Amino acid sequence: MQATATPQPLNPAYAETLTRSVLAMPMAHALGLQFSSVAPGSVEIDIPYQEQFSFRPGQLQATAIFAAADFAAVAAAGTLLAPGWINASIDCTLKIVGPANGEKLVARGRVINAGKLITVSSAEVYSVRNGEESLCATALATARNIELKQ
Repeated sequence: MQATATPQPLNPAYAETLTRSVLAMPMAHALGLQFSSVAPGSVEIDIPYQEQFSFRPGQLQATAIFAAADFAAVAAAGTLLAPGWINASIDCTLKIVGPANGEKLVARGRVINAGKLITVSSAEVYSVRNGEESLCATALATARNIELKQ
């Protein structure tokens, strides 16, 4: 298997631009989403357990898991955007492989293939209980890159 080069951001302020735009979204705010790592082509986010997003006490429902995966994958794609561009999800496939029954979710997104108009990324979502991570979902996402018109 051939190693891939570390992607280079087109916006020197990519981390600040990305975190500001994502954290301004009402859904990110409602979920309590926080970035723990932002690097070119990858991000890590945390979402705390909240009873309002559970389907039974102590276990998050699929919607919260999906949101964590989608935010992480598409945010990873966002790290490679040029200034004046944004992106939006156009497709995401989630496979739940275990329960989301910890104190928080940690989602790690990474770019698979970055293009000018379409970027494909993936994410793994872990349930964290007592500091131990357990894989609960994996996702493949596609983002549409959109140039903002001034």
